[in-house]
Amino acid sequence: MADVTAELAKYTPYVFLIAIAVFVLYIWKNREKLKSVNAIAIAGVTAALVAVATNVVKIPTPPTGGYINFGDTMVMFTAMLFGPVIGAFAGGVGSALGDVIGGYPGWAPVTLVVKGIEGLVVGYIAKKVDGTVGLIVGGIIGGLLMVLGYFLFEAYAFGVPAALTEVPGNLLQAVTGVLVGAPLTDAIRKRYPEVETLI
Repeated sequence: MADVTAELAKYTPYVFLIAIAVFVLYIWKNREKLKSVNAIAIAGVTAALVAVATNVVKIPTPPTGGYINFGDTMVMFTAMLFGPVIGAFAGGVGSALGDVIGGYPGWAPVTLVVKGIEGLVVGYIAKKVDGTVGLIVGGIIGGLLMVLGYFLFEAYAFGVPAALTEVPGNLLQAVTGVLVGAPLTDAIRKRYPEVETLI
């Protein structure tokens, strides 16, 4: 089972292409509701931001061959500020791109799904529940889903004991995501309220 991520690495380019195609198709189909040029530009910039943040600090976790990073700070910030559509794209594609750039391509397909769901949930709750409470609740629920998603994959691929070794690091990622994402979003909303109207 230890070479599951090595097997997944073969499919990484196809997963990226499918994810990007689905996103562009969604934007095109919803072009009346979304400012499509803005949405695509913001999605690209925020995905790049997430990829860079993912690689600033990398702490390897030998039992699973993965690593702890602080990309969740930008995943949550992006989702909180721009909502579920951009959050899912930047969270999934940006984090998966971070895996590829950082030398962990086998993790990219798993990351695309797990971090995409995280961005989607955080963005959805942040838009539905007003104020800082919505940001914090969205961050907590999205962060817990991220921890659970990686745990389930790792338990399947490497066994429960190995998966448990990553839980504290993933919880740290989730907590830092909320601690950075919520205040940063609050500050930008207050200083530049027009940002939210770009999408």
